[in-house]
Amino acid sequence: QVQLVESGGGLVQAGGSLRVSCAASGRTSTYYSMGWFRQAPGKERDFVGVIIWDDTTYYAPSKEGRFTISRDSAKNTVYLQMNSLKPEDTAVYSCAARAGWYSSNPDDYEYWGQGTQVTVSS
Repeated sequence: QVQLVESGGGLVQAGGSLRVSCAASGRTSTYYSMGWFRQAPGKERDFVGVIIWDDTTYYAPSKEGRFTISRDSAKNTVYLQMNSLKPEDTAVYSCAARAGWYSSNPDDYEYWGQGTQVTVSS
């Protein structure tokens, strides 16, 4: 079992930045891919990006450039840095883990955190 806990969400003005964290515990492994997803009210879960075992990152095309995923292995924590935020970025941001290669499909992920709310005001 892997437990994931997100933190760092909050309210930010449009154009601002925010970093959310995902702390992993339990049977963690560097061979897990850690993905970030978001879900706005009334919308489907949306892939943001993923960091794989060798710290290579992949992003959804619409997110690349404003969103950056990084990892601190010593802390078992993955970060999502979000810059130039827009009101349409408002969503619950969740991290997820899967044992294996990169995937943008949320159904491929085995473990999920509870999510953290990010609200961008105009």
